[in-house]
Parts: sequence; C-alpha cells; structure tokens
Amino acid sequence: MDIEHLRSLYLDHVRTLETRYAKALAGAGFDAVVVHSGTPVKRTAFDDQYWPLRPTPEFQLWAPLTEPDCFVVVQPGSKTKLVWPHCTSFWERPAEPEVTFFQDGLDVRRTDASELASLAGGSKRVAWIGEDTARAAALGFRDTNPKALLDALEHGRTLKTDYEVACLAEANRRAALGHDAVLRAFEGGAKSELELHLVFLGATRQDDSETPYKNIVALGSNGAVLHHVSYGRDATRAESLLLDAGATYLGYCSDITRTWARPQGSAGKTFGGLVVAMEAMQKRLVERVAVGMPYEELHDESHRQVSAILKEAGIAKGSVEEIDKRGISRAFYPHGLGHSLGLQTHDVGCATVKPRADNPFLRNTSKIEVGQTFTIEPGLYFIDGLLRELRGKPEGELVDWQLVDALAPFGGIRIEDDILVRESGVRNFTREVLPTGGSTV
Repeated sequence: MDIEHLRSLYLDHVRTLETRYAKALAGAGFDAVVVHSGTPVKRTAFDDQYWPLRPTPEFQLWAPLTEPDCFVVVQPGSKTKLVWPHCTSFWERPAEPEVTFFQDGLDVRRTDASELASLAGGSKRVAWIGEDTARAAALGFRDTNPKALLDALEHGRTLKTDYEVACLAEANRRAALGHDAVLRAFEGGAKSELELHLVFLGATRQDDSETPYKNIVALGSNGAVLHHVSYGRDATRAESLLLDAGATYLGYCSDITRTWARPQGSAGKTFGGLVVAMEAMQKRLVERVAVGMPYEELHDESHRQVSAILKEAGIAKGSVEEIDKRGISRAFYPHGLGHSLGLQTHDVGCATVKPRADNPFLRNTSKIEVGQTFTIEPGLYFIDGLLRELRGKPEGELVDWQLVDALAPFGGIRIEDDILVRESGVRNFTREVLPTGGSTV
C-alpha cells in the first residue's frame, strides 16, 4: 500500500464529503452536524465488561479511529473538525491508528465534548448522528439522526470515492491471505472449524472483534447453515469446506466466500461437479453486470442459472424454465444474490426499495450505477428444513430425493466476490487476489 498516494486520495475524499454534506445539510434544513464515534456498551447490565466498540459508520467515513467519544463536526464554510480526546484512563489504552494522514485533512482538536457547541460556530440547527441519543441529549443536541439528513448521506455512500476504492481493495488483499492460509490447512489434513477460524485470524492479523463480521467456517453438512458460527472443536477430515470471511482496512470491509471440496465416491464426484459449475456461473453473473441494470434482474438471472445447474446435475427434472418458474431453485438457494459493501458489510443506500415478494431476502434493489460496490454471491445448499417443505409439495415430484440425500453431507456451496462498477465493465477486487472461487482439492 502506497501510503503517500492514499493520503492524496484521502484529501480528495474529504473535499468530496464536505461538498456532499453541505448539500445534504441544506436540503434537510440544518446548519451543521456532529457525528459521534460511539459509546462503549456493556455486555450485560449484570456485568462490568464492555463489547469492543463498533464506531458509527458516518464517523469512520471521515476518520479511521475506533475510539469512543470522538466527534466529527461538519459546518459548511469551515474546515471539518475532529474532536479526539486524549485517553486518561489507566485501565486501558486505545490502539494506535494504522495511519495518521487523516490529521492532514481535518482540523484536529485534542479536547473533549465540552467544546462541541463552540466548535459548531454558534449554528442554530445542529444535527446529531450517532447511536447514543442519551449522550446527545446530555450535551444539548435535540435533533438526533434526522431521517432526511441520513437518507441523503447514505445515498451518497453508495458511490465510492477513489480513497474508498483503495481501502476496499486493500481489505480484499488482507482477507485473501486468510483464505489462502485456510485452504492450505484444509488440504493438509484433519482440522476443526475452530482451528481453521484461528488460522484465518492469524494470517490476516485480526482479533475476532476486528473482523467485519463473524467468520463463517463450515465443514461438511454445516455448509447448509448460511451463517454457521458455532465452530466445531473436534478435528475432522471433511470432504467440503465453505469459508465466508473478510477483513477490514481503515474501517472498510471485504466479504469473501470460497468453497472447496475433496470429494470421494460417486456423491463426492457429483458435489465436486456442482462446485465447478457454480464457480463458472458466478463468473458469468459478474460479467453480466451493466450500468442501468436493476440488480434484482441479475438476481433473477442467478435463479435461472441455478435451475440449469440443478437440471444438469440430475437433481431436478423437467425444463430449466419449469424448474425456475415453479420455484424449485428457491429451496436450494434461499438468499439474495448480494448486497452493497463499504464501511458496513451490508452497506447502506442500495435497498431503499423493497424487493418483489418472491425475493424477500434480497439486500440490493438499486439500479446499478458507476461507483457502486457490491457482492455477487450465488449459492446452492442442501438445507433440511427447506427441502423437507419442498418434498411435501407437488413440485417435489421433480426432484431426485435419493441424490439430494446423498449430497446433503456436503452442506452447500457459496462463491462470493466484491466488485466495483465502472463505466466499462467491473473491477473484481476479489479475483485480483483470489483467482479461484471454488474448486476441488
């Protein structure tokens, strides 16, 4: 990472944000806004331990700090201020920020919240963005998280600056180190899910609380649990592994899923073929991304292609059109194709419109625009509850249940890349550092 180049991109990023915020504030009827990094939250009211802080995303948009009770003060016409108190506690010490160039783009004040009112320059209407509304009230701020302002700012976050693009690329590079290390460990012999989880953390140099989301490490049939985080402790030489794990860089997230199989026997060979087919299909979907296309249209195409894979493997009978129209693919692929990505794993601004009723879990319903970053993550799973329901329907007659039962111990397949939409084609952050999405080993 060229830090001097990143510093230059950051300074441009701040100028873009100041323009964006000025427009949003004027539109919502505010003179300034205070963005709070956050307040530590107790694990339980019956204990004295606290969860690691997840800073307010709008705060990290300006400053890559993870400390509590910091503030960004944006007042159009003035340089944006960062209130960054010195830590005086002798119980703990915050981690040093990975970079310092954010101090070149902001007016940094090493003071505390008592000076917020004066730093807002006597503005009449000052909004507060942050989770701790009690803290806002105590400091005299009444307009907390105003919807019109948040909607405008979150829409702006859907289109990434060059600085954000660089951070997302680095987050992918760091996550790739973990995926490569876990693949080597999986190839090396029997491992437990917990061991593989720790391998990922070590390779990416992250603590568990620093990952963008809890790593999903699923051996064998656990791959059918979409968010499997109850790691098995016993080593096993499983025939399949689904790893959904990412990394962060300066607050920005990567979200990557890979599926590997080391198949044995007839069912294993069929599952290996499914992994290869899903890998090819996911690449085709990425190639279809086009400016102006509704993302939901791409999601619909993913179901048609999963239906084709089900037919080709002999799992479902009938034409591809019939398999798709009768909803059979939805029992094998129940989630959405992807979601916006940025400072949050499921980032904001791209799901302001509800999906159709038959796509209830789709998290991106936007029309694709230049500058958007999102995931493409089709899946194919053998989820007992969904398949049991399908067995009892007329559509179940089109399914080879003997083959399904043979494939169930392999769990499922998901292949997920993070992409940036450009005027001509896309940039696939993930394939730049992890060329293979699913394979047999």
